[in-house]
Parts: sequence; C-alpha cells; structure tokens
Amino acid sequence: MFVPTAAITLAFSLAQAAGAVPAGVTPHAGVVSADPVDHTPHVLDGVVNAIALVGRTVVVGGSFGEVSEAPSGPVTPRDNLFAFDVVTGRVLPGFAPEVHGPVTALAAGPDGTVFVGGDFVSVSGGGSRALARLRVSDGAPVPGFAPRVVGGAVHALAVQGSKLYAGGDFVRVGNAARTGLARLDAATGAVDPDFAITPGRPPAGRIRIHTLAVSGGRLAVNGAFGTLNGLDRPQIGLIDIKSRIAKVADWRTAAYAPKCKPEFPVYVRGMDFSPEGDYFVVVTTGGYGGAAKLCDTAARFETFSRGDSVKPTWVNHTGGDSLYSVAVTGAAVYVGGHQRWLNNPRGNDSAGPGAVSRPGIGAIHPRRGKALSWNPTRDRGVGVKAFLPHRGGLLVGSDTTRLGREYHARIGMFPLP
Repeated sequence: MFVPTAAITLAFSLAQAAGAVPAGVTPHAGVVSADPVDHTPHVLDGVVNAIALVGRTVVVGGSFGEVSEAPSGPVTPRDNLFAFDVVTGRVLPGFAPEVHGPVTALAAGPDGTVFVGGDFVSVSGGGSRALARLRVSDGAPVPGFAPRVVGGAVHALAVQGSKLYAGGDFVRVGNAARTGLARLDAATGAVDPDFAITPGRPPAGRIRIHTLAVSGGRLAVNGAFGTLNGLDRPQIGLIDIKSRIAKVADWRTAAYAPKCKPEFPVYVRGMDFSPEGDYFVVVTTGGYGGAAKLCDTAARFETFSRGDSVKPTWVNHTGGDSLYSVAVTGAAVYVGGHQRWLNNPRGNDSAGPGAVSRPGIGAIHPRRGKALSWNPTRDRGVGVKAFLPHRGGLLVGSDTTRLGREYHARIGMFPLP
C-alpha cells in the first residue's frame, strides 16, 4: 500500500525545472516498485487502450463509460476518454469530451493539448473523425486542427517536434491518398507531401498499421503489411526521417516472415525505442511457434543495423501466451499481455526448462534479455494494452481490475522507489 505523493510531486517539480523529457522516452535509473500507488482512479467498465501525459495531467483513452476516484469515489460518466492528476489521482472535472467511439491512440501535443486517435465518428458533436486535438484544460477541440481522415480508423500516434505521425487502416487524409500511414502538421493536421511511404502486400485482409515509435531520425512501424514503398518489409520496417523527404531505411528483418498459427496472419503488436534510441523492442502474439519463431515473444533489435537480414539481439519467449505492450526505460524492458511465463522457449502452454512465472506483466533485462526478479503480478484477462513511463514511475492500462495484488481497475501506476 504505497503512497508516494510527496516523491511524485518532487519528481515532477524537478522535471519542470530541468526541462522535462517527453513522457514515453523518459529514462529510469532503476526498476519501478512492485507496489502500485494507491491514488490512481478506477475505470469501471470496458478497457483502457492508450495513455498520454501532458504536464501533470494523465489522459486515458479506451472503450468505457464510467470512472471513479480511489478508493471508492462517486461514479462519474466518461465517454471513452478522461483525465486525472498524476500526483493526486483526482479526476479532472473540466475534461469531459464526448467521444462517440473507441479511443485507441493518444499522444501529448504542444501547448497543453493531446492528440486523440481511434474509431470514433465525432468528439463532443463536432466534425472530427478518427483524429482530434483537444485542450486538456477543458476538453475542447483546438481550432484550426482539421486532418479529415477518410476510410478507416487511427490506431497509432507519435509526435516529434511539429510533426504528427498517424497509423491505422485509413485510405485518405484530407485530399491526399495515404494508405494507413501519414505525417501531418501538428498544428493544422495538413498532410506533409514529403512523407509518402506506402505500405503494401498485407498477409491477409487490409493494410493496417498497429504501432508507431519515433526516436531521433528514425520512425519504426509495424502491422499488417509486407512491403514499404515496394521494398520487402514483412510486418515491420524503419523509415529514415532525418532529411526533408522520408525514405525507407536500409534495415530489414525476416524475423516476422514465418507464419504463426493461421488465426494470426499478422502477429506483431507493441514496440518501443530505448530512451537513447539505439535499440527497440517488439512484442508479439501468434500462438506457440517453437523456439525458432518469434510468435508470443519479446525481441530486441538494434536501430542502426544495416542490411537485408537483421537479426534480433535477444528473444524472450512466453511459451504460447500473447504480449501486447512494451515500454523500454533503460533500466528495464516492461512487457504486458496475458502471459503466464517468461524465459520459456521450450514451453508449449506449459512451463518449460528455465521458465519463470510472470502473470500478466513482467520486466526483462535490456542487455541480457532474461526476466528480472520484478514480479508484481496482475489479473491476466486479455492483457496490458498501454504502458507509459514518466518521471514518477510507470502507468499501466488494461482490461482487468487487479494489479500488484490490489484493486486497481484498468489503470494503475508503479512508482519509482
């Protein structure tokens, strides 16, 4: 029953004084506590899909209708999006936009705003579809931001400077054809003509970008595609964004070309860069595929490797359980899904030699690729859908109600000791 309010307040005060590193790329000096803070609110139904941090305000998106403050505050209606103070846990009454459909992606924007992506038809009765920019002070849409997404949803967002990257299964943004992937002006939503990377040849169904991650001069993308601008890139690729005109990087791995179970033609899911950007980690679903395949695994790749056959630095197998989310802090690689074990390459829905129990959430050593001793546990459910590291700890969003052996409905936070 950890209540580190003073420590979290100090962390945010120091971050503001020093010029805060954006949440999500924040390095940690050590592993977070296995004891969640007591003050995070509860999401009383549905699922949390995405988390963003704007100053001290945590914005939470998903598919839900009610929230309450801890430990058992009054029930407050919220349509798929709400906000709370990261230090106190207070649900912010002024941020209550009506989002008419699920929220699947969030990203902190400039000047106290947040970008919201999903499969919604409008926000607060306005004309925004699938992508909006809202003020966190009152939840109102920011005037002048009008991307006009057509033909599908936005499932992934990433911000770098004045540029907003969006991924999903849409076919057009504004007047420009964009198949699932676009770079926009963060102020206006206008499509950037210098970014025209087109995914193609999906393994099944339509093209869909699952995850975006940006660091320095590289954008990592994964999802339902087999090519980027005609170059063979099975399920994952890197895009060079250092120059004005973006191009597909000389980086290809065949690690995700082999098939997993037939019901998972596409099995890559979460992805995150290290704080320094020198490597990134990918997690997958797919069902048990044996020790030689990357089904149901976490795998590290080096960002600046080159060539057509880049191999993972390490792979950690669950033994047949899905991982959906990953966060890399330098001190640890946090993974979440509905896994029962880590270190389990020879387990097939069982604990094989060397397996360690890590139900629903775990941490991996960034260099060695083996599970750390950190083991708070969580109710497994479908799995963790969102991580967000920040100066005060690690936020976790999911579909279940117990985290670290305590009641924390669908949103919780592990503090830094």
